Amino acid sequence: MSGERIYLDHNATTPLHPEVKKYMIENMDLFGNPSSMHSFGREARQKIEESRKIISDFIGAQPEEIVFMGSGSEANNTVLSLSTCPLKSCNVSGLYKPRIITSKIEHPAVIETVKCIAGKTADVQYLDVDEYGKVDIDQLENLLSENQTVLVSIMMANNEIGTIQDIKRIAKIVHKHNGLFHTDAVQATGKIPIDVKDLDIDFLTISAHKIYGPKGIGALYIKNGVPFCPIIYGGHQEKGRRAGTENSLSILGFSKAVEMRKNEMEEEGKRLLKLKNRLKSGIIKNLDYVKVIGHPEDCIPGTLNISFEGVEGEAILLYLDFDGIAVSTGSACASGSLDPSHVILATGLEKEFAHGSIRFSLGRDTTSEEIDYTIESITKTINRLRKMTTRKIGR
Repeated sequence: MSGERIYLDHNATTPLHPEVKKYMIENMDLFGNPSSMHSFGREARQKIEESRKIISDFIGAQPEEIVFMGSGSEANNTVLSLSTCPLKSCNVSGLYKPRIITSKIEHPAVIETVKCIAGKTADVQYLDVDEYGKVDIDQLENLLSENQTVLVSIMMANNEIGTIQDIKRIAKIVHKHNGLFHTDAVQATGKIPIDVKDLDIDFLTISAHKIYGPKGIGALYIKNGVPFCPIIYGGHQEKGRRAGTENSLSILGFSKAVEMRKNEMEEEGKRLLKLKNRLKSGIIKNLDYVKVIGHPEDCIPGTLNISFEGVEGEAILLYLDFDGIAVSTGSACASGSLDPSHVILATGLEKEFAHGSIRFSLGRDTTSEEIDYTIESITKTINRLRKMTTRKIGR
């Protein structure tokens, strides 16, 4: 496959689906302000509301429960601000320092936000995870029993290792103790079925660019009747819940991406799981001293995280890139840091081993030929790097 490029970093972002690109081009002239009362504005408003319904239906919500935002990160930040909202009208908490509970393996959009809040306007508690990345349910129960918690935020599927949490069980426990529950479902949406009513979720975050839609558009599901306080003021857009003229074209692209996920998700999931298992078994067959990270069963279909003892993840990434293969050493939002992944460390993996972890995230265009080529390339790369290292391997 000389000269070809292979993209195995779909958890970072995805290319536009051809149908999404086509639909966005068709609507490129939709320029009216959706808040305007004339025909140009009404046309844009109608298209946005049609899109809102498509997206809400996909996750089992009502259209009015969907608020469009600039990204999944903005949606996460908005939810986390609820616990510290100073406006009495929000009626979120009368506590002096409300408590937020989250896990040690959340996306940086949650982790960095609660770090900022911690000790200032809220008390933050972090849940441990087991070796597969599953949160400690007993620990959650114990913390909630103290009856100070306003919000619990646990991601549905982890962006680095793919582990899926038992969201329905967690939500039930949170509500038993009168807390609100939020899940960052950015990596789960479009990969596994989601029904917010069945799961009994209060808030849920999704993003278009992870499901072959455009960048710069996300959405927050807010359950009807749940108290809410916006973080962006200035206009009546989104029923006063997020000020700013709506990104009409991206919202339309978002809805088309959701439509395509509805049509393709089930069959694609089966295909990606086969390809992932092919990649995993090929690597394990060819190389010693490797460790698969993440839950063996409760995992999104196209995500595979493997740690290679004795080598650095950054070196692996660069060598694979020379071979035309794009992978990741963790979250795209944390790239640039030479520290090992906080997710990998939370699973109990030793720091030295954690440095050698690589995330392969497959997508709708991934082929078996690409997987076979990747197995050859990673085998060659690890053997080459291990010959160069002075570390003792296979302790």
